Amino acid sequence: MRVFLLLVLSFWMAIKSYGQQPNILVIFSDDHTQQTISAYGSKLMQTPNIDRIAREGALFNNVFVTNSICAPSRAVLLTGKYSHINGLKDNGPNRFFNPDQQQIQKILAQKKYQTAWIGKWHLQTLPNGFDYWKVLPDQGNYFQPDFINMNRDTVRSKGYVTDLISDFSLEWLKNRDANKPFFLVVGEKATHRNWMPDPKDFAEFENQEFPFPSNFFDSYTDRQAAAEQDMTISKTMLMHDDLKLGVDYNKRGMFGRMNEEQKKAYKEYYDRAQQSYDKIKHDSLAIVKWKYQRYLRDYLATARSMDRNIGRILDYLDSTGLTKNTIVIYTSDQGFYMGEHGWFDKRFMYEESLRTPFMMKYPGKIQPGSTIDQMIVNIDFAPTLIDYAGIEVPSDIQGKSFKGLLSNKRQNTDWRKAMYYHYYEYPEPHRVAPHVGIRTERYKLIRFYGAISKWELYDLQNDPHEMKNIINEPSSQSLIIDLKNQLMQLAAYYKDDEGVKIISN
Repeated sequence: MRVFLLLVLSFWMAIKSYGQQPNILVIFSDDHTQQTISAYGSKLMQTPNIDRIAREGALFNNVFVTNSICAPSRAVLLTGKYSHINGLKDNGPNRFFNPDQQQIQKILAQKKYQTAWIGKWHLQTLPNGFDYWKVLPDQGNYFQPDFINMNRDTVRSKGYVTDLISDFSLEWLKNRDANKPFFLVVGEKATHRNWMPDPKDFAEFENQEFPFPSNFFDSYTDRQAAAEQDMTISKTMLMHDDLKLGVDYNKRGMFGRMNEEQKKAYKEYYDRAQQSYDKIKHDSLAIVKWKYQRYLRDYLATARSMDRNIGRILDYLDSTGLTKNTIVIYTSDQGFYMGEHGWFDKRFMYEESLRTPFMMKYPGKIQPGSTIDQMIVNIDFAPTLIDYAGIEVPSDIQGKSFKGLLSNKRQNTDWRKAMYYHYYEYPEPHRVAPHVGIRTERYKLIRFYGAISKWELYDLQNDPHEMKNIINEPSSQSLIIDLKNQLMQLAAYYKDDEGVKIISN
């Protein structure tokens, strides 16, 4: 009889969960790039908890952003629309995201979702349409960060920012209304500049020597925009703010926020870095190489803390049984340069910053260990989640749901073969010329405009590191005509009137 009752109960639970709206958890990091994630084959570090999401679900190999910069990518996540439509084109201090416009959390409310955003927000205006939010002001701080709560009060918290974001996210999960599905965005500050690791992660990479990218000493031949940027490790990266040499921990600011134990750990660690620098400080080539190694050690140690905290969140979902009906996504606002072309930062339409990591799991719906090779764009994130929630995707959303790509049938015959890009922010902070462009499965055509008026063309099959601009080669001319026509069609399709004018000139 007991066995029979257990079978009935199990059957009833299965019936109850069938067709139930999934919970949705999006872990949205900052400047975290595929080159540093072991699920993508990174040799720089292991990311076991991020990899867990890919192993238990799907790893997406070709996910791209519409505008490779922080705040605009968050606006795209919320709206499923390009920057010229959602209104947030850059990170400028006077560029505000309109909180009253249609956003994913407001759409999910139609199905009674409980919604929350915790952590980095960075959209100038405060969140709107969420049931709960607790966000960092602007970029936030790594140590003793301030958080703005729903009363509009700014409150300082004790601890390391990645730990705190996880603490607050887990607290919300534990206290939410368990009778409603949830949509939670965990907005990580890591791995944003200036890469301040948790002291417990210092030892992880301190003595490791990293290989240099093959194009670290790029000469930027026939690529004027690449030559005139200001984001090189050699010249732009700062000894004090970025690499922590000569820091006065008693002054106010990001270093002064540390407690005494943290200051002591930082001083001891970076005093050793100072000693290693002093040995080579009269050798200009050795300094550049030293800066690269220090950059990677700090960046990767900062990523280590984030991966560990992602494990905390995944463990909570497992321990409470929430995993069974929760979509979990890990992604970033864009990619980042880890010394490729001699750079850090992002912005350019070149591969390292155009790509973003993306993995997604949903037990019973997404086959573990799947790989998706189709071309996904970050405008697709919102409509996909709306689709999974059982809501009709509003017609004005510009992205497409890729739910069908994750089904066993893999209906993908009409999936996109090219994506459109538009970057705006110039001249500061990094003097990356604004540009529009198209990326197909093999080629990339870029139109720089403004102070630099140039076209660039790359054959990604034969030149994956984008070192040879073939725009002026006679054999490229018919291809250029075809790609320009496709680029114009995409700009018009996405209603980018400014882009259409730029391409026409």
